[in-house]
Amino acid sequence: MPASLIHLVRHGEVHNPEGVLYGRIPGYLLSELGHRMADAAAQHLEGHPVKALFASPLERAQESAKPWSERFGLEVTTDERLIEPTNKFEGQTFEFGPKIITKPQSWPWVMNPFKPSWGEPFASVADRMLAVIEDAWNSVDDGEVVMVSHQMPIVMVQRYVTGRKLYHDPRKRRCSLSSITTLRREDDRFVEHSYAEPAAELLAQAADFGAV
Repeated sequence: MPASLIHLVRHGEVHNPEGVLYGRIPGYLLSELGHRMADAAAQHLEGHPVKALFASPLERAQESAKPWSERFGLEVTTDERLIEPTNKFEGQTFEFGPKIITKPQSWPWVMNPFKPSWGEPFASVADRMLAVIEDAWNSVDDGEVVMVSHQMPIVMVQRYVTGRKLYHDPRKRRCSLSSITTLRREDDRFVEHSYAEPAAELLAQAADFGAV
């Protein structure tokens, strides 16, 4: 039979002293704290029968996958479908919220928060994530699978499997750094099994939360 559980793991904290919305920009690596977060996530599932490891191609996800690779003796399978969504604010210092009214040049990008107009559609992110999860579930004969991705893609999966609308306030996402959202299969669909924050004690020290 296929995998029993799928663990969606968010990457750890990124070194980003300028507060840039880095998105898919290369060169943004984990901070020292981020490495500790990633290790805490891997340690959280030590002893579980993890049989496969997937990760987004972005550097912060690849670095966050390394502790899993080392602890479980697995090669990292890189899959583009786990990547951060595109975002028109990439490269800027931008915070989603009321302050957007002070930046008229950005108004066209936020006219439709339901799609959203500033980047890859929510539905597109959900579709590609569900497709790669399905493939990962079928990639093993038994055991569990870990998939290292980013906040927004994981939240899309959370919302889809719990039957909620995909559009939402990005400031209210439940997906902290190095958190683990776990899915199980029920009949022909995935459902949420659990949510954990192994790096909770480290979050108070974080300077960058990387939300898009």
